[in-house]
Amino acid sequence: MSIDRSLKINNALSRHRNVLSRKERIEKLQEEGLWKEGDDVTGLVKVSNYKVGGGKKKKKAD
Repeated sequence: MSIDRSLKINNALSRHRNVLSRKERIEKLQEEGLWKEGDDVTGLVKVSNYKVGGGKKKKKAD
Protein backbone atom coordinates (compact mmCIF):
# COMPACT_ATOMS: atom_id res chain seq x y z
CA MET A 1 0.00 0.00 0.00
CA SER A 2 1.36 3.41 -0.89
CA ILE A 3 1.01 6.80 0.78
CA ASP A 4 -1.45 9.24 -0.72
CA ARG A 5 0.21 12.15 -2.56
CA SER A 6 -1.45 14.70 -0.25
CA LEU A 7 0.28 13.13 2.78
CA LYS A 8 3.80 13.07 1.38
CA ILE A 9 6.26 15.64 2.72
CA ASN A 10 8.55 17.17 0.10
CA ASN A 11 11.32 18.24 2.46
CA ALA A 12 11.24 15.30 4.88
CA LEU A 13 15.02 14.89 4.91
CA SER A 14 15.86 18.59 5.17
CA ARG A 15 13.90 19.30 8.35
CA HIS A 16 15.40 19.31 11.83
CA ARG A 17 16.09 15.89 13.35
CA ASN A 18 17.10 15.17 16.94
CA VAL A 19 18.64 11.79 16.12
CA LEU A 20 21.73 11.79 13.93
CA SER A 21 23.11 8.88 11.94
CA ARG A 22 26.47 7.45 12.97
CA LYS A 23 28.14 9.14 9.99
CA GLU A 24 26.70 12.54 10.98
CA ARG A 25 27.79 12.06 14.60
CA ILE A 26 31.34 11.19 13.53
CA GLU A 27 31.48 14.28 11.28
CA LYS A 28 30.40 16.54 14.16
CA LEU A 29 32.92 14.92 16.51
CA GLN A 30 35.71 15.40 13.92
CA GLU A 31 34.84 19.10 13.66
CA GLU A 32 35.16 19.39 17.45
CA GLY A 33 38.38 17.35 17.50
CA LEU A 34 36.93 14.59 19.68
CA TRP A 35 37.25 11.76 17.13
CA LYS A 36 40.08 10.88 14.81
CA GLU A 37 40.52 8.31 12.05
CA GLY A 38 41.01 4.83 13.46
CA ASP A 39 38.98 5.36 16.66
CA ASP A 40 36.22 2.91 17.48
CA VAL A 41 32.88 3.78 15.84
CA THR A 42 30.79 2.03 18.49
CA GLY A 43 30.06 3.69 21.81
CA LEU A 44 30.35 7.25 20.50
CA VAL A 45 29.76 10.12 22.90
CA LYS A 46 26.51 12.06 22.71
CA VAL A 47 26.36 14.89 20.21
CA SER A 48 23.98 17.80 20.64
CA ASN A 49 22.04 18.83 17.57
CA TYR A 50 20.10 22.06 17.92
CA LYS A 51 18.01 23.72 15.27
CA VAL A 52 19.14 27.26 14.66
CA GLY A 53 15.99 29.31 14.68
CA GLY A 54 15.43 32.91 13.89
CA GLY A 55 14.11 34.97 16.75
CA LYS A 56 11.13 37.25 16.73
CA LYS A 57 11.59 40.57 15.01
CA LYS A 58 11.82 43.54 17.32
CA LYS A 59 9.45 46.43 16.86
CA LYS A 60 10.92 49.73 15.74
CA ALA A 61 10.76 52.54 18.27
CA ASP A 62 9.19 55.70 16.88
